[in-house]
Formats: sequence, C-alpha cells, structure tokens
Amino acid sequence: MNNIDAVFESYLSSLNFCPLCNHAINAVTNFYTFKGLLLIPVLWWLWFRADERREWTRQIVIATILSGILALFIGRVLADFLPFRMRPINTPEWHEHFASILHRESVLSAWSSFPSDHAMLWMSVAVGIFIASRRVGIFALLYTAIFICAPRAYLGIHYPTDLLAGAVIGIVITCIMTRGSIRTRYAPTVLRWMERYPGPSAMLAFVLCLELVTQFDELRKFASSFYKVL
Repeated sequence: MNNIDAVFESYLSSLNFCPLCNHAINAVTNFYTFKGLLLIPVLWWLWFRADERREWTRQIVIATILSGILALFIGRVLADFLPFRMRPINTPEWHEHFASILHRESVLSAWSSFPSDHAMLWMSVAVGIFIASRRVGIFALLYTAIFICAPRAYLGIHYPTDLLAGAVIGIVITCIMTRGSIRTRYAPTVLRWMERYPGPSAMLAFVLCLELVTQFDELRKFASSFYKVL
C-alpha cells in the first residue's frame, strides 16, 4: 500500500458514523437504484430531448453507452492482468475497522481491487452526460464522486487510488470515444440503423442499458462459473 492510500485508509477507518448512517451508506453502495438506475435514465432524457442539436446529442449518447461497455471490458482486463491487489476489507490489519456489511469471503475477495470498475463505468457515463449537457453533467459528476466512489472507499471496498485510477481511465475512454474524429466513424451509422429499425434498436438499447445498470453481473457470474467447470 502506498503512502496516499495508507493516510486515507487510516482516516476512513477511524470514522465512526452512527449505525443508521452506516446502514444507509451500505445501501447506497450495494443497491443498483443508487448507481446506474439514476444515471442511465439521464441518457434517455438526453436522447428524447428536443433541441437544435438533436442528432449531435444522440451521437454523444451512443458514444457514451459504448464507452461504458468498453470501460467495463478494459477494467476487467486490467484487473485480470495487473498484479493482484487485495481489497482493504480483506486486508487483516484493516478489515475490522470498516462498516461494510460485505462478508470477507464474498466473491469480491477473489477480484483485484485495482482499478475500480465502478469508478471507470460511472465516471465514463457522467462525463458523457457532461459533454451532452454541461448543467446536468456537473450534477452527474458530483453524484458519481459522492454517491458511487466515496462510499466504496469508506466501506473498504476500494483504496482511494483504485477509484482515482478507475475514474481517470473512464474519463479518458469517453473523451476519446466522443471526440469528433472518432465519433463520426461509428455513431452516425448506428444512429441511422436505429432510425431505420426503431423496434429492434429500442429493444437492444433497453437490454444494453439494463446490463450497464447491473454491470453485466449475471453474465460475469455465469462466465466465471462456466470457466471453473471447464
């Protein structure tokens, strides 16, 4: 553990909120309602919002959703190939000081802490919202930092540098994917297909957004169990 993480973890583990506050923080961290279920509908609002830049906005929404999927994929690859990093809650000298309700032997104990896939995904989405609408995007960024990232550090699920690295990677991915020279290579084609086939495209968009909200949890668990069987 580096000095930055040591300082922050010492401070976070010394905090002693009331049991009701800790229960609320656990709920915010573990329930999908407080994560993507609040951010993904903003993308839908941007998609159906009528303004003079409607086509450009829809291209940004498409790029943002693809950026989120790419962020999850890159996060999983990095976690698998970078040196394994144990989570604070699973570290013997720290685990008893956190208010997390997660069991130490939960599935997360087998997943590397670095980088945070939550920070990668939701910062990626928040930045996409910010690019489409500065006013709404500021709230999306603040919400992601306060309600998605910070609680995961407080509960010992991630070190601060896990979250910082994940956030930076997610931001970079969206900035690249929404850049005009990159976006125009795929977004207009996707948009034309969606306008030509509204039924199948709406169905596919719903499924993709649902999987983003749940971060492909069921598919990842199925793939992990299938890999173990093999």
